[in-house]
Amino acid sequence: MKKKIIYLCFFLWVILFRYNTVYAGQDIPKISAKAAVVMDAKTGRVLYAKNEDLRLPMASTTKIMTTILAIEKGRLDDVVRISQKAACVEGSKIYLKPNEKIRLEDLLYGVMLESGNDAAIAVAEHIGGNLSEFVQMMNAKALSIGAYDTHFDNPHGLDAGIDNHYTTARDLAIITAYGLKNPIFSKIVSTKNKSVSYGNNEYRYFTNHNKMLWKYPGADGVKTGYTRKAGRCLVTSATRKGMQLIVVTLNDPDDWKDTENLLNYSFDNYSYRKIISKGQILKTIRVYNGRQQHISLYASSDVYLPVKNEEINLFRINFMVPAYIYAPISKDSIIGYGTIYIGEDKLAKVNLLASIHVQYNKPNIRDLIKNVI
Repeated sequence: MKKKIIYLCFFLWVILFRYNTVYAGQDIPKISAKAAVVMDAKTGRVLYAKNEDLRLPMASTTKIMTTILAIEKGRLDDVVRISQKAACVEGSKIYLKPNEKIRLEDLLYGVMLESGNDAAIAVAEHIGGNLSEFVQMMNAKALSIGAYDTHFDNPHGLDAGIDNHYTTARDLAIITAYGLKNPIFSKIVSTKNKSVSYGNNEYRYFTNHNKMLWKYPGADGVKTGYTRKAGRCLVTSATRKGMQLIVVTLNDPDDWKDTENLLNYSFDNYSYRKIISKGQILKTIRVYNGRQQHISLYASSDVYLPVKNEEINLFRINFMVPAYIYAPISKDSIIGYGTIYIGEDKLAKVNLLASIHVQYNKPNIRDLIKNVI
């Protein structure tokens, strides 16, 4: 009897040990950041959040927006003349000199790799004409892409004016996701080292301050930041198995470790799954005055979403389609769309197309009465 009890206890211990071993790696990490978020770059789905809507200063991660605007509003081969104001700014620099001329593209590498405040001001003055106009452009852009809890007071993120210079972890991820859709932006923020010529066979050598590019496999951006008031701020992107994630940590004394833990947790627990297949019939609606009385609507494209295993069957679709439609109807014409949700998270939209061509059929008296009824 004693032996049986011992064996039973041993068996239960093995089961519990296996259970803890399997699931220990899936625990949500505890981090020291005041605010943080993990966001899927493609869909915008938030996979982890801590105080994600708390307004905080963001130090030099400000320069993400500065670079986005420069790429969109300027030409990379523009030659920028450096002002006295830009050359004399405090903080981190690439040591520009007054009246020096340098290409806009080279300045942007100085902004994002070396976090040059002088380069950021030079960019702002070139694109906006002056700092005030450029800051207005920054705020307008933030609103236009859905970063509603963000306000910029300068193009570099220094503490001056900090009360009017803030973002949230969620907004900063939204801004970054927008930037990463631009291949020029993506190329700059993923560059580890850059040599820049500025005449007379002289060169500047920039090294990216973002250690994640070296220490985390798959890391491909984005920006570091630090000021006394903002603390350590870090925006990182990493891509694995076709999924690109953005991690934002604000006021985080252990940002490198926290970011790595958040990425590991997210890549371990989420993966891209096909939720809807292109051509899949999703809805049927009534047709009036047509040779067919109903028409099927199909998905215009595949839809992949980052989900956990247990979420694969939890998605729902809200349809925005008419209750009925009048013939004629052209095959493959857009009739409406479906919005895909998991819980309250709105993750994707897919257009719904007509599966067949429906010809007009002149209604007779019986059809008219039937339609009225």
